[in-house]
Amino acid sequence: MSLTNVFFSEVFGTAMLILFGVGVVANVLLARTKGRGADWLLISFGWGFAVFVGVWVAWRSGAHLNPAVTLGLLSSGAEEYAPDVPVTFLSTVVYLVAEFLGAFIGAVLAWLVYRKHYDAEEDPGLVLGTFSTGPEIRSYGWNVVTEVIATFTLVYVILQFGNTPSQVGPLNVAILVVAIGASLGGPTGYAINPARDLGPRLAHAVLPIRHKGSNDWGYSWVPVVGPVIGGVLAGLVAQVF
Repeated sequence: MSLTNVFFSEVFGTAMLILFGVGVVANVLLARTKGRGADWLLISFGWGFAVFVGVWVAWRSGAHLNPAVTLGLLSSGAEEYAPDVPVTFLSTVVYLVAEFLGAFIGAVLAWLVYRKHYDAEEDPGLVLGTFSTGPEIRSYGWNVVTEVIATFTLVYVILQFGNTPSQVGPLNVAILVVAIGASLGGPTGYAINPARDLGPRLAHAVLPIRHKGSNDWGYSWVPVVGPVIGGVLAGLVAQVF
């Protein structure tokens, strides 16, 4: 498995994840969509199915789709990120770059699907909410704690499943993501993935959206730092248990 193949596998898989994930939120929040007004449970299931699709697309590279998973594997002492993909500095960089790029591309694709609905939506907060996460009660310290715990559960359970989709099964990861969204997603919208939040937030910043407001950069570090800490802690704990 060459690093070139790893790169494109992770780009395509993460792009598919974000296309479906941002898409379900856009369907629920934006003006005049078929799904307007549906509830949080639809969003949770939508993200779970998005993970299911993304894992199948990127199975050859281990379907990390998430820097927190990559860093969790690194901190766990794993020797390979996927079959025949050794853990090295270069392979780590390839995974991380591919995940962020794929997330950006997926957000752009979702915007193209809902372009007319973005034009029709006049609430800039709802527009941003389709791309990135935000807290219901803004308290940076506690928001970080939420993301750390939620991401720890994601990465630790994935590591216990067996590290790769060929062992865990995409459906199990999808169910895990639905469970996290339904149970732990209320305070912050459960980024649990630095690429999932930062990639679409950057897309929001550069796309020509009619009623676009702030990108909320003041909060943007929380869904990056929290998941990174949670993923690394999960890897360290997995070495012991």
